[in-house]
Amino acid sequence: MRLTAVVGDLRKALAEEVRAGERAASRAVRAETDALKTELRGQVTASLGGKARGIANAWRSQIFPRTGVSMRAAGLVWSKTPLVIDAFERGALVRPKGGGRFLAIATSFNAARGWRGRGDKGLRVTPAQMVASGQGFLRPFRSGRGFVWCLPLRQGAATGRRRRTRLIAGGVAEVGTANRKGREAWARGLLEQGMVPMFLLLPQVKLAKRLDVRGASLRALRRLPRRFVAAWEAEAGRSG
Repeated sequence: MRLTAVVGDLRKALAEEVRAGERAASRAVRAETDALKTELRGQVTASLGGKARGIANAWRSQIFPRTGVSMRAAGLVWSKTPLVIDAFERGALVRPKGGGRFLAIATSFNAARGWRGRGDKGLRVTPAQMVASGQGFLRPFRSGRGFVWCLPLRQGAATGRRRRTRLIAGGVAEVGTANRKGREAWARGLLEQGMVPMFLLLPQVKLAKRLDVRGASLRALRRLPRRFVAAWEAEAGRSG
């Protein structure tokens, strides 16, 4: 029988392997946490549209430990708008609170100078402001299920070098954006109607199930072991 000697420091070799494992665990957890956050953000923008970028970007993540590496590395992904996410994941039925009869849902017209406005120029008119103005009026839906809450519309002074029309809703807010495509034709159309819808009043709203947070989380957990093994092989210098 021929014996082969093993030369080296076993303790040192094991210590190096553990350090490689620690780096691999932290690397794999970080990559999978980032991948999960990206998938969840993508779900929001794909399902709710481009104007939901704020909700999409509300998905945040954190890796633990915050500094250094560890075999027990962990990742956390959470949303700063949990109620919105929960509602669209469950397909929730939303009803008025406090004994109210209707939900007041702001329309896309209800923002001074558009939803990208700056400072108080981008704030929505509130139901309280609608009531205080004394100019709000209702138009019923044909279905009879709710109402459109409107303000009378008037033309303000032309503004800017292009002399674009300003639309003023009930003296409360400016409507629309200066960069809207075909803005003048759009403005004339609204002026002909003489009103602008500011809120939809509905007794309840059934939200469609549009998000799959649980599914995304389970997929991330299934991917993590393979990612960890590949990272450990790379950190130990054994990958091809």
